Amino acid sequence: MSDMMTGAEDILGLATSWATGGERVAIATVVETWGSSPRPAGSQMAVSEAGRMAGSVSGGCIEGAVADAAKAVMESGAPQLLSFGVTNERAWEVGLACGGKVSVFVERLG
Repeated sequence: MSDMMTGAEDILGLATSWATGGERVAIATVVETWGSSPRPAGSQMAVSEAGRMAGSVSGGCIEGAVADAAKAVMESGAPQLLSFGVTNERAWEVGLACGGKVSVFVERLG
């Protein structure tokens, strides 16, 4: 289940409801962009341990990699700062080969 167009307040509300329901949840936030980036700083995405997602940090091109990192963050509790861009060896793989860079902070909710 995914709702990529949910507003910021709704994302946090959904994430809180998932957590209240007993699921582990991680929040990913775009903290920095440079060049061509599909989403501005402050954009957020919530990921639940059941695989539910709400919001967007990239319009789709890096969401899979961010969701994978979110699962690791839910397990360990240790936040991660992810960087994607043309100098990153994974740039073509995650879809940012257009010349942009984006940094995403991923943290466990609660």
